[in-house]
Amino acid sequence: MRVLLIEDDDRVAGPLAEGLSRFGFAVEHARTGAAGLAAPEPEMVLLDLGLPDMDGIDVCRDLRGRSDVPIIMITARDDELDRVVGLELGADDYLSKPFGVRELVARIRAVTRRTRHSIAAAGAAEPRSSGSMHGPAPTGPSKPQCVGALAIDRRTRKVHLHQVPIALAPKEFDLLVCLAEDPGAVCSRQQILDTVWEAHYFGPAKTLDVHVAALRRKLGDPAWIENIRGIGFRLVPQVHADGADR
Repeated sequence: MRVLLIEDDDRVAGPLAEGLSRFGFAVEHARTGAAGLAAPEPEMVLLDLGLPDMDGIDVCRDLRGRSDVPIIMITARDDELDRVVGLELGADDYLSKPFGVRELVARIRAVTRRTRHSIAAAGAAEPRSSGSMHGPAPTGPSKPQCVGALAIDRRTRKVHLHQVPIALAPKEFDLLVCLAEDPGAVCSRQQILDTVWEAHYFGPAKTLDVHVAALRRKLGDPAWIENIRGIGFRLVPQVHADGADR
Protein backbone atom coordinates (compact mmCIF):
# COMPACT_ATOMS: atom_id res chain seq x y z
CA MET A 1 0.00 0.00 0.00
CA ARG A 2 1.24 3.51 -0.90
CA VAL A 3 1.05 5.79 2.12
CA LEU A 4 1.58 9.55 2.10
CA LEU A 5 2.90 10.80 5.45
CA ILE A 6 2.43 14.56 5.86
CA GLU A 7 4.56 15.35 8.90
CA ASP A 8 7.05 18.20 9.41
CA ASP A 9 9.00 16.64 12.30
CA ASP A 10 11.68 14.29 10.96
CA ARG A 11 12.11 12.82 14.44
CA VAL A 12 8.55 11.51 14.11
CA ALA A 13 8.48 10.85 10.37
CA GLY A 14 11.72 8.87 10.18
CA PRO A 15 10.84 6.13 12.68
CA LEU A 16 7.27 6.00 11.35
CA ALA A 17 8.37 5.52 7.76
CA GLU A 18 10.91 2.90 8.79
CA GLY A 19 8.39 1.06 10.97
CA LEU A 20 5.67 1.09 8.30
CA SER A 21 8.11 -0.19 5.68
CA ARG A 22 8.71 -3.27 7.85
CA PHE A 23 4.98 -4.00 7.53
CA GLY A 24 5.12 -3.73 3.75
CA PHE A 25 3.95 -0.11 3.28
CA ALA A 26 5.61 2.18 0.74
CA VAL A 27 5.85 5.57 2.46
CA GLU A 28 6.25 8.96 0.76
CA HIS A 29 7.10 11.76 3.17
CA ALA A 30 5.91 15.35 2.73
CA ARG A 31 7.14 17.94 5.25
CA THR A 32 4.55 20.63 4.49
CA GLY A 33 0.85 20.80 3.70
CA ALA A 34 1.59 22.24 0.25
CA ALA A 35 3.96 19.38 -0.56
CA GLY A 36 1.37 16.88 0.60
CA LEU A 37 -1.32 18.43 -1.59
CA ALA A 38 1.04 18.40 -4.58
CA ALA A 39 2.06 14.75 -4.14
CA PRO A 40 0.58 11.99 -6.37
CA GLU A 41 -2.58 10.54 -4.83
CA PRO A 42 -1.72 7.64 -2.50
CA GLU A 43 -3.88 4.85 -1.10
CA MET A 44 -3.74 6.26 2.44
CA VAL A 45 -2.86 9.64 3.97
CA LEU A 46 -1.38 10.08 7.44
CA LEU A 47 -1.88 13.75 8.23
CA ASP A 48 -0.27 15.73 11.05
CA LEU A 49 -2.42 18.68 12.12
CA GLY A 50 0.51 20.87 13.23
CA LEU A 51 2.22 21.75 9.94
CA PRO A 52 4.55 24.73 9.40
CA ASP A 53 2.88 26.28 6.35
CA MET A 54 -0.84 25.61 6.87
CA ASP A 55 -3.20 24.01 9.35
CA GLY A 56 -3.69 20.28 8.90
CA ILE A 57 -7.45 20.86 9.09
CA ASP A 58 -7.19 22.91 5.87
CA VAL A 59 -5.14 20.17 4.23
CA CYS A 60 -7.82 17.65 5.22
CA ARG A 61 -10.51 19.89 3.73
CA ASP A 62 -8.62 20.28 0.44
CA LEU A 63 -7.86 16.57 0.17
CA ARG A 64 -11.44 15.56 0.86
CA GLY A 65 -12.75 18.13 -1.61
CA ARG A 66 -11.02 16.36 -4.47
CA SER A 67 -10.63 12.75 -3.39
CA ASP A 68 -12.07 9.94 -1.26
CA VAL A 69 -8.58 8.77 -0.23
CA PRO A 70 -8.67 7.50 3.38
CA ILE A 71 -7.20 10.00 5.86
CA ILE A 72 -5.91 9.29 9.36
CA MET A 73 -5.04 12.37 11.39
CA ILE A 74 -2.02 12.12 13.67
CA THR A 75 -1.81 14.90 16.22
CA ALA A 76 -0.32 16.02 19.50
CA ARG A 77 -3.17 18.47 20.04
CA ASP A 78 -5.19 17.92 23.19
CA ASP A 79 -8.25 19.87 22.01
CA GLU A 80 -11.05 17.43 21.19
CA LEU A 81 -12.64 20.08 18.96
CA ASP A 82 -9.75 19.90 16.47
CA ARG A 83 -10.19 16.17 16.15
CA VAL A 84 -13.96 16.41 15.84
CA VAL A 85 -13.69 19.11 13.16
CA GLY A 86 -11.23 16.97 11.23
CA LEU A 87 -13.57 13.99 11.40
CA GLU A 88 -16.49 16.15 10.32
CA LEU A 89 -14.50 17.35 7.30
CA GLY A 90 -14.04 13.78 6.18
CA ALA A 91 -11.05 12.28 8.01
CA ASP A 92 -11.60 8.59 8.67
CA ASP A 93 -9.78 8.26 11.99
CA TYR A 94 -7.32 10.00 14.27
CA LEU A 95 -4.42 8.96 16.44
CA SER A 96 -2.97 11.00 19.29
CA LYS A 97 0.80 11.26 19.75
CA PRO A 98 2.67 9.44 21.08
CA PHE A 99 1.64 6.11 19.58
CA GLY A 100 3.28 2.89 18.45
CA VAL A 101 3.73 1.68 14.90
CA ARG A 102 1.67 -1.44 15.59
CA GLU A 103 -1.31 0.65 16.70
CA LEU A 104 -0.98 2.82 13.59
CA VAL A 105 -0.85 -0.25 11.36
CA ALA A 106 -3.98 -1.59 13.05
CA ARG A 107 -5.76 1.71 12.40
CA ILE A 108 -4.65 1.72 8.76
CA ARG A 109 -5.96 -1.81 8.28
CA ALA A 110 -9.27 -1.00 9.99
CA VAL A 111 -9.82 2.10 7.85
CA THR A 112 -8.87 0.14 4.73
CA ARG A 113 -11.41 -2.58 5.54
CA ARG A 114 -14.16 0.00 6.02
CA THR A 115 -13.23 1.82 2.82
CA ARG A 116 -13.18 -1.35 0.73
CA HIS A 117 -16.52 -2.44 2.18
CA SER A 118 -18.03 0.94 1.28
CA ILE A 119 -16.65 0.80 -2.28
CA ALA A 120 -17.92 -2.76 -2.72
CA ALA A 121 -21.39 -1.77 -1.54
CA ALA A 122 -21.42 1.29 -3.82
CA GLY A 123 -20.29 -0.78 -6.80
CA ALA A 124 -22.91 -3.52 -6.45
CA ALA A 125 -24.23 -5.03 -9.66
CA GLU A 126 -26.88 -3.33 -11.76
CA PRO A 127 -30.42 -4.73 -11.47
CA ARG A 128 -31.24 -7.65 -13.71
CA SER A 129 -33.51 -7.07 -16.66
CA SER A 130 -36.97 -8.52 -16.14
CA GLY A 131 -37.61 -8.76 -19.86
CA SER A 132 -40.75 -6.69 -19.42
CA MET A 133 -41.61 -3.05 -18.93
CA HIS A 134 -44.25 -4.06 -16.42
CA GLY A 135 -44.06 -5.43 -12.88
CA PRO A 136 -42.51 -3.98 -9.75
CA ALA A 137 -39.76 -1.40 -10.06
CA PRO A 138 -36.23 -2.73 -9.49
CA THR A 139 -34.88 -2.33 -5.99
CA GLY A 140 -31.46 -2.56 -4.38
CA PRO A 141 -28.34 -0.41 -4.25
CA SER A 142 -28.45 0.42 -8.01
CA LYS A 143 -31.78 2.24 -7.66
CA PRO A 144 -31.87 5.44 -5.58
CA GLN A 145 -33.89 5.10 -2.40
CA CYS A 146 -36.54 7.77 -1.92
CA VAL A 147 -37.49 8.87 1.57
CA GLY A 148 -40.03 11.58 0.96
CA ALA A 149 -38.31 14.19 -1.19
CA LEU A 150 -34.91 12.78 -0.28
CA ALA A 151 -33.20 10.54 -2.87
CA ILE A 152 -30.20 8.47 -1.78
CA ASP A 153 -28.11 6.75 -4.46
CA ARG A 154 -25.80 4.23 -2.81
CA ARG A 155 -24.12 3.30 -6.09
CA THR A 156 -22.94 6.82 -6.88
CA ARG A 157 -22.96 8.04 -3.25
CA LYS A 158 -25.07 11.04 -4.26
CA VAL A 159 -27.99 12.60 -2.40
CA HIS A 160 -30.70 14.91 -3.72
CA LEU A 161 -33.40 16.79 -1.83
CA HIS A 162 -36.24 18.07 -4.02
CA GLN A 163 -33.97 17.08 -6.94
CA VAL A 164 -31.29 19.48 -5.69
CA PRO A 165 -27.91 17.81 -5.01
CA ILE A 166 -26.58 17.90 -1.46
CA ALA A 167 -22.83 17.64 -0.93
CA LEU A 168 -22.10 15.28 1.95
CA ALA A 169 -18.79 14.27 3.49
CA PRO A 170 -18.13 10.51 3.34
CA LYS A 171 -19.10 9.89 6.96
CA GLU A 172 -22.22 12.07 6.60
CA PHE A 173 -23.32 9.96 3.64
CA ASP A 174 -22.65 6.73 5.53
CA LEU A 175 -24.62 8.06 8.51
CA LEU A 176 -27.57 8.95 6.29
CA VAL A 177 -27.49 5.51 4.65
CA CYS A 178 -27.44 3.85 8.07
CA LEU A 179 -30.52 5.80 9.21
CA ALA A 180 -32.26 5.25 5.85
CA GLU A 181 -31.97 1.46 6.06
CA ASP A 182 -35.28 1.53 7.94
CA PRO A 183 -36.79 5.06 7.91
CA GLY A 184 -38.69 5.80 11.09
CA ALA A 185 -36.96 3.04 13.04
CA VAL A 186 -34.62 4.02 15.86
CA CYS A 187 -30.91 3.25 15.42
CA SER A 188 -29.04 3.07 18.68
CA ARG A 189 -25.90 5.14 19.08
CA GLN A 190 -23.79 2.00 19.33
CA GLN A 191 -25.39 0.51 16.24
CA ILE A 192 -24.59 3.66 14.27
CA LEU A 193 -21.00 3.79 15.53
CA ASP A 194 -20.47 0.11 14.70
CA THR A 195 -21.91 0.59 11.20
CA VAL A 196 -20.56 3.99 10.16
CA TRP A 197 -17.24 3.86 11.99
CA GLU A 198 -16.23 0.42 13.28
CA ALA A 199 -16.96 -2.06 16.00
CA HIS A 200 -15.40 -1.05 19.31
CA TYR A 201 -14.93 2.54 18.11
CA PHE A 202 -13.05 4.54 20.72
CA GLY A 203 -12.72 7.98 19.16
CA PRO A 204 -14.21 11.23 20.54
CA ALA A 205 -17.59 10.67 22.18
CA LYS A 206 -19.03 13.75 20.45
CA THR A 207 -18.19 12.56 16.92
CA LEU A 208 -21.63 11.10 16.23
CA ASP A 209 -23.42 14.20 17.52
CA VAL A 210 -21.22 16.45 15.39
CA HIS A 211 -21.98 14.44 12.26
CA VAL A 212 -25.71 14.38 13.04
CA ALA A 213 -25.67 18.18 13.48
CA ALA A 214 -23.81 18.64 10.18
CA LEU A 215 -26.23 16.34 8.35
CA ARG A 216 -29.24 18.17 9.80
CA ARG A 217 -27.84 21.49 8.56
CA LYS A 218 -27.36 20.15 5.06
CA LEU A 219 -30.87 18.68 4.98
CA GLY A 220 -32.16 22.13 5.86
CA ASP A 221 -34.42 21.00 8.71
CA PRO A 222 -33.24 19.41 11.99
CA ALA A 223 -36.53 17.51 12.20
CA TRP A 224 -35.29 15.12 9.50
CA ILE A 225 -33.19 13.37 12.16
CA GLU A 226 -34.94 12.88 15.49
CA ASN A 227 -32.93 12.38 18.66
CA ILE A 228 -34.44 9.64 20.83
CA ARG A 229 -32.98 10.64 24.16
CA GLY A 230 -30.76 8.05 25.73
CA ILE A 231 -31.18 5.63 22.80
CA GLY A 232 -30.19 6.99 19.41
CA PHE A 233 -31.58 8.60 16.26
CA ARG A 234 -34.09 7.98 13.50
CA LEU A 235 -34.76 9.41 10.04
CA VAL A 236 -38.18 11.09 9.82
CA PRO A 237 -39.47 12.34 6.40
CA GLN A 238 -40.82 15.86 6.75
CA VAL A 239 -44.26 16.90 5.46
CA HIS A 240 -45.66 20.36 4.81
CA ALA A 241 -49.01 21.36 6.24
CA ASP A 242 -50.50 20.73 2.79
CA GLY A 243 -49.27 17.15 2.93
CA ALA A 244 -46.38 17.57 0.50
CA ASP A 245 -43.04 16.08 1.40
CA ARG A 246 -40.36 18.55 2.31
